[in-house]
Amino acid sequence: MERLRAKFSAFEYKGLAAITLVFAVITVILFLERSGIQYQYGKLSLSFMPNEATMPKAEALEQVPKDCLLLYSSEIVESQQALEEFEMILTDMKVGHDTVDIAKVDDYDFHDYTTAILLINNLSYLQDKLIELDTWVYNGGGAMFPLTIAKESYFSVMEAKFGILESSYDNALVDSIYVTENFMVGGGKSFSITDSWESALAVRLSNSDDITVHAYTGDERQLPLIWESRYGSGKFVLDNFGLYTKEVRGLYAASYSLLNPVTVYPVINASCFYLDDFPSQVPAGSNEYIWRDYGTSIRDFYVNIWWPDMMNLADQYGLKYTGLAIQCYDNNVDGSTPTAPDKQTFLKFGNMLLRMGGEIGYHGYNHQPLCLDDCDYKGFYDYKTWESEAAMKSGLDTLMELCEELFPGVQMSVYVPPSNIMTEGAEEFLIREYPNIKSISGIYFEDMYLDFYCVQEFDVREDGVVEQPRIISGCALDDYMKLAALSELNLHYINSHFTHPDDSLDPERGAELGWETLKTLFIEYLDWLYTAAPNIRNFTGSEMAAAVQRYTALTVSTSVSEEAMEISLGNFYDEAQLMVRFNDARPKEVTGGTLEQLTDTLYLLQANQSHVTVTFM
Repeated sequence: MERLRAKFSAFEYKGLAAITLVFAVITVILFLERSGIQYQYGKLSLSFMPNEATMPKAEALEQVPKDCLLLYSSEIVESQQALEEFEMILTDMKVGHDTVDIAKVDDYDFHDYTTAILLINNLSYLQDKLIELDTWVYNGGGAMFPLTIAKESYFSVMEAKFGILESSYDNALVDSIYVTENFMVGGGKSFSITDSWESALAVRLSNSDDITVHAYTGDERQLPLIWESRYGSGKFVLDNFGLYTKEVRGLYAASYSLLNPVTVYPVINASCFYLDDFPSQVPAGSNEYIWRDYGTSIRDFYVNIWWPDMMNLADQYGLKYTGLAIQCYDNNVDGSTPTAPDKQTFLKFGNMLLRMGGEIGYHGYNHQPLCLDDCDYKGFYDYKTWESEAAMKSGLDTLMELCEELFPGVQMSVYVPPSNIMTEGAEEFLIREYPNIKSISGIYFEDMYLDFYCVQEFDVREDGVVEQPRIISGCALDDYMKLAALSELNLHYINSHFTHPDDSLDPERGAELGWETLKTLFIEYLDWLYTAAPNIRNFTGSEMAAAVQRYTALTVSTSVSEEAMEISLGNFYDEAQLMVRFNDARPKEVTGGTLEQLTDTLYLLQANQSHVTVTFM
């Protein structure tokens, strides 16, 4: 009997030990779940530069010799429209230039420059300077005409030198543009043009070997839209599509890169995907489109369908999501923050995002934009304005305290304004009160009717805060966004995209199509992007901000001989990304960096020192 009692006693203690061990394991798992993020999150693959090493790109441009002449006329509306874009294009490409208004100045000299951009739509504006231009190009200059040129007597003198065999006085419709595969990264296909009109001069080009067409209409006409014409030792480049807006900057940058034997300009080289309103409270109840397709609640759709699909895409394409946290959706703007957060959902989604190599940024306590009573929504939104800066601070403090509680030790440095709205005063408040915010991500394209959006360029402010706008959005990209994606891939070598978890709930964002169709359309974009740019760096928002820091400060100086090209990089920090177009040479060996071929003539140069040598074949 005693032996039996001892046996059961031993079993009892072993059972307690086993139960204790199980609870210990659970405790460890929960501890890792809550506080083990730090080592799983890891360090940024590209860290922020110290403020003293950064500078706005306009300041960096002042260090560059001015070897490009930018001509425009204040008497031509189209010329003034194009001027705004070309000033930014040349600044972004770090091309030093002199800007001359030919309506007021006539003492410029082409021979003082290597390249010239003529923002005129009628050659008669040049008068006697046309002869000087002709001689200068023939002797090795590179001249670019971005505006559609009118047919008149001066044009008739030059059209053969432009490679034109026949031309018409009538303009032709441009509703699409086919970009050749060699000309631009992501080319080899046609892109539709929204708001198309008769914007191109109807021409037929010579079949001469001196003529190369890089883009034409995407229909049976194949009307030339971008071409180069070699003339003597120099070259003319003509853009014949008549758009002078932000979404086609990359087409003009690619055109400019044709002018010299070799063209080098800095790029950002980053692909970033933002998830607005994530993590956040998951909407309760059902949605007609989710119920139609899945027969489930919104919460179950988010947890069991949408998020697993997004994780699979991240795994397939190497995406690093940047989630933008929002605590709740109440409308309080008086500084009170009574709404209790859904911590369980917040923690679950946030932890999975961080484990995937992603990042969490700030979006807001609620979805009320940081605007005081100086903001007029003009009836377009029913948002409120905050009662005071103290009220805004109370809301943001609440969000930051929640993030610190749930994700201790995780550095959060990016802020995205709700609905992309933020007044200038609120932006100054944000930067002043929260020095941990190193980057603000607004949007790239402005609205011609609404002036309260946070519209940005890729730049570093004087106070050191990085601006890195999001360019395209959603899963069902429209024609405008597709063209913009092509353009920015070639100007900055960048993809900056944002989407919302509730896109599949909102008919204005494609919900009627259903999530499966939206996902298919998104995959089509990802396939295009990563086929065109398989080596583009997948970054979080903070990593892309760090890349923007290096890009804005960088300057480029080149010296080209028959045997090699020497590249000197000013304000070099630790690495540099550059686009190189080899028009009249082919690279052989590189020291100081690595070259990766993107098209037949276009390469990505990743420099690891301030001086790079490229020898030619």
